[in-house]
Amino acid sequence: MTTGSRPRQFLAEINVIPLVDVVLVLLVIFMVTAPMLHRGLDIDLPTSAANNIKAEERLIVTIQKDHSLSLGNDPISLVDLRSRLQNAKASNPLVSVYLRADQTVPYGTVVQIMDEVKGAKIERLGMVTGPKIETIEADAIGVSP
Repeated sequence: MTTGSRPRQFLAEINVIPLVDVVLVLLVIFMVTAPMLHRGLDIDLPTSAANNIKAEERLIVTIQKDHSLSLGNDPISLVDLRSRLQNAKASNPLVSVYLRADQTVPYGTVVQIMDEVKGAKIERLGMVTGPKIETIEADAIGVSP
């Protein structure tokens, strides 16, 4: 070592700028993909004051506005519905089926699906409704819930 030279100093700090860049990119990726993970079916349920369906142990048949059917979140045809329900009944004799139908679907279509459920020998059939929303008009004319 010469007398005119200074000793080298080592830099002991971690450069966090690349780490922050990676974290921000991951954050953007998760924000974009999170809404795509859970996709529901858009139907307008009728309302009922006695909506007491438990969220567990159920098989849900959905009739959408365009009369298309879904079993759970999987689209299904009317022809395949009874066989799928019979398979579910064979695996669990106490299976419950809940029918969700848009309120604009004709009553005859709902009855046809109910007939398919009964044809699969499933005795536990429930109807899914939305919560009852009290309106200002009902309060104005003196109707109590």
